[in-house]
Amino acid sequence: MAIYAIGDIQGCYDELIQLLGKINYKDDRDQLWFTGDLVNRGPKSLQTLRMIRAMGANATVVLGNHDLHLLATAYDHLKPGRKDTLDDILDASDREELLEWLRFRPLVHVDNDLGIAMVHAGLHPDWTIDKALSLAHEVESTLRSDRHISFYKHMYGDKPRTWSDDLNSWARLRFITNIFTRMRYCDKTGRMNMNSKGTPGTQAKGLQPWFDIKTRRSKDNQIIFGHWSTLALLNSYPYKNVYPLDTGCLWGGRLTAMRIDKKPFTRISIDCPQSQKPKVKT
Repeated sequence: MAIYAIGDIQGCYDELIQLLGKINYKDDRDQLWFTGDLVNRGPKSLQTLRMIRAMGANATVVLGNHDLHLLATAYDHLKPGRKDTLDDILDASDREELLEWLRFRPLVHVDNDLGIAMVHAGLHPDWTIDKALSLAHEVESTLRSDRHISFYKHMYGDKPRTWSDDLNSWARLRFITNIFTRMRYCDKTGRMNMNSKGTPGTQAKGLQPWFDIKTRRSKDNQIIFGHWSTLALLNSYPYKNVYPLDTGCLWGGRLTAMRIDKKPFTRISIDCPQSQKPKVKT
């Protein structure tokens, strides 16, 4: 048996099929972890969602910001954004089954046997893995309850930017969600900044990648994440115990799998045609 973690797909179904062929994936033998953002912006979100859902227990998925955006668009009747490619899911005959399945995916996955955690974007520097799991459960419980539609109405926004155990109600759930699905940079106190999105070295003064904060409480834990495609532009990757897997398939980069059941971890990638043009400065 092999276990592979795969970076953000965002509806690039054909590339996923090609990558699974390259790693010789067998559904009677192998397990797949997905870092979130299964859908949106790419051309075949419906096929991607159907395929991964059909994998059943072979697939472990954490929610990304685009997955949550799909849920908000569907359940809160939002108008899709100009670059969204969600109509095929919204119009599908099996839409409700797909959305229900997605709504019950976690925000954080931890495998104690492998000693690996997976999240879409990041972890707050003040949170241990156990704390992250507990806070993720707060959002997950809401998503899986009758309150989920109210959650989408309060999900969007960059504030609050600073964590406190005293945060409550929708502000608390929004902050937790932003950490797990949107964060890239923060300052040394853990204050989030959502404006800087480029490669490390291009950020505003005083900001650091979340995983580079020296006092981060999860620094001894192995963490797999996606979301940050411009990290793939670095010529070398000096950070210990963190494994970014979004290599920009949507933008004409690569789609990447990393085998995680034995060390050293090995990466396998395929080249991808460009589906959309990025605006982020690198």
